[in-house]
Amino acid sequence: MKKNSCLVLEDGSFFTGTGFGAEPDSLSEGEVVFNTGMSGYHEILTDPSYTGQIVMMTYPHIGNYGDLKEWTEVGPESAGRKTIKARALIVRSVYRGGVYKGRQTIDSFLSENSICGISEIDTRSLTIKLRNEGSMKGCIIRCEIVENQPDPSALKAAVDRLNKMPDMQGQNLIGDVGTQDDELINPGMKTAFAVIDCGIKANIVRELVSRNISVKLFPSTVSAETILSSGVDAVLFSNGPGDPAVLEKQIELVKGLIDKIPVFGICLGHQLISLGLGAETYKMKFGHHGINNPVRDEFSGKVYVSSQNHGFAVRQETLPADVKLWFMNANDKSVEGIMSRERKIASVQFHPEASPGPVDTSWIFDEYIKIAEEK
Repeated sequence: MKKNSCLVLEDGSFFTGTGFGAEPDSLSEGEVVFNTGMSGYHEILTDPSYTGQIVMMTYPHIGNYGDLKEWTEVGPESAGRKTIKARALIVRSVYRGGVYKGRQTIDSFLSENSICGISEIDTRSLTIKLRNEGSMKGCIIRCEIVENQPDPSALKAAVDRLNKMPDMQGQNLIGDVGTQDDELINPGMKTAFAVIDCGIKANIVRELVSRNISVKLFPSTVSAETILSSGVDAVLFSNGPGDPAVLEKQIELVKGLIDKIPVFGICLGHQLISLGLGAETYKMKFGHHGINNPVRDEFSGKVYVSSQNHGFAVRQETLPADVKLWFMNANDKSVEGIMSRERKIASVQFHPEASPGPVDTSWIFDEYIKIAEEK
């Protein structure tokens, strides 16, 4: 197929390719990150934590098993929001053949959600660039490609556009995701969790419900007083997008709950709890995005393979003395989990609910429940 699209990066570099999905628009821009998963593209595209990002899959061929609604990871949300949360998709080769009955092609899935994609680009070269230089702002445009060169005026306009785009650091994006209403799921159980929805993945709720937990889902703007008077046994802060350090209201919520009720977190929730404890977060060079990231349990010494998606991390040296390092990333030694048994605080940076990825760390939910039910 003839090349008709271009990925433009903020430094003026570009990668020409062939478009699929919807036509690019003003929203086809974001922080370009790479995901190392060999599969799971549907769950990745629908993960609210990818809000504001363009996802590149490092696995070379994507789309051969199609897309199915049941795999969608968008949690309970207000009506009218897109199923796909990523801004765009970059792949080396997109599958354009038929799929199993009842499924739809990735081209159709993207088009249905007004999301564009680009294929036939050198994703290995792009991955190396992002590893060396860090995640970069980018956008996808349709333009005339002559001898592998985009139209100069279109290229200049795209770079000018990216220069005006805000960096991911400093962005509050949780207003674009998450529920706006309270919701009770699986009522009548012995133990109830308040879940603060900062852009929750659906499988977090499924994992709690499968363990006979009542889930009271609250928007991230809920007050501590409302939570403490709701009759729950613990609070879980969910995953979500953007820079945790600017989420002042949610950090204050953490402060209002700690030492009054067991407090747990996943991904962004882990970062919010750490900030509420007085620690600091920082922007990582290119983050962790994939389903094969090793984490070491500092209590047992065991290493688990985990699913991850984050571009920020907690500075270990800023954590309070009474909070212990629970998990550490086996590759770069970044903080992957903290715990204070005495204060009933526990959180992990990775995703124990997987979807996509291995279920090696699903026992984290059992640990949270155990801490919540300890008298």
